[in-house]
Amino acid sequence: MSSPLCLTSTGATDIGQRRKHNEDAFLADDELGLWVVADGMGGHAAGEVASQEAIDTVYGMVSRGKRTLSLDRTFSEEKARAAQRLLEGAVQAATYMVYAMAELDANKAGMGTTISAMMSVGEFGVTAQVGDSRIYRIRSGGVTQLTEDHTLIAWQLKQGLITEDEARRSKHRNVITRAVGNRDYVQVDTALVELESGDQYLLCSDGLHGYLRSEEIPLITTGGGTNAVQRLIGLANQRGGKDNITAVLVEVAET
Repeated sequence: MSSPLCLTSTGATDIGQRRKHNEDAFLADDELGLWVVADGMGGHAAGEVASQEAIDTVYGMVSRGKRTLSLDRTFSEEKARAAQRLLEGAVQAATYMVYAMAELDANKAGMGTTISAMMSVGEFGVTAQVGDSRIYRIRSGGVTQLTEDHTLIAWQLKQGLITEDEARRSKHRNVITRAVGNRDYVQVDTALVELESGDQYLLCSDGLHGYLRSEEIPLITTGGGTNAVQRLIGLANQRGGKDNITAVLVEVAET
């Protein structure tokens, strides 16, 4: 039998080169086993309110709900579904909270946020996704994007309406089709991933992945830790830094 897995993380956020405020927020709680990146939108400080409120709500729901999950190493479909329901419910709660805050305060009207979240459950991870932040898995020198962007461009590409080249030149690159807080409900994508020792999971806002080619990520994250996260953020700033930049790197090892 393999040794139990230990997940540790490093996270950082940066205002970038062009923005006056940082509307990104992140959570990296190794003890709870929860990692979240949120990219707020709305301006006039509302974006940063949305992202932080969403993260706080997800954290509260998961910290209470995770105690009810059976976290032994025996896998079952029932446990997987329960874990996915917990994380999805936490994102839905955040959606309702951000929406309600905007309804009550005209200055926050239209605010919202993306959410990319990952929660550990034994030797598995559950992901939840709304918007265009991303989660990548780095394994054995390769990289896989685990989440799907909820953007107009991604939808057009999926439907075969535009080419990859047209997508790169499109003026609609930043049009998001799903966000937390625009309405009182949002469709949340969830998935279950089996963790392996040596894995790295990168959660990041579009201010980072917009400047990276996927195949560059494994080389940059080699060695892991704070240095890897700072290299990622530094590269995004070096290549333009037009947006806020956030990265959380989760590393899996045997105890």
